[in-house]
Amino acid sequence: MFSKAEKGRLRWRSRRGMLELDLLLVPFFDERFEGLTIEQQQNFVTLLEQDDPDLIEWFARRERAQDESLQALVEMILDHA
Repeated sequence: MFSKAEKGRLRWRSRRGMLELDLLLVPFFDERFEGLTIEQQQNFVTLLEQDDPDLIEWFARRERAQDESLQALVEMILDHA
């Protein structure tokens, strides 16, 4: 379980400075993060640790994440959008 302070930091980290990513990650965090399983929440943290160019490729569906749990989260985020 994440504390309120940790969630605040995660929300801040969801803001990437690239509009394409911000429009996907911030609303997903605001609207869906609380309802994720602990494992999915941990995967979201891992997703935020990835480089922006990789995230863009995954969200544009030009490439797939090698980690299937990350790929499943990418699909969940795209479905949410």
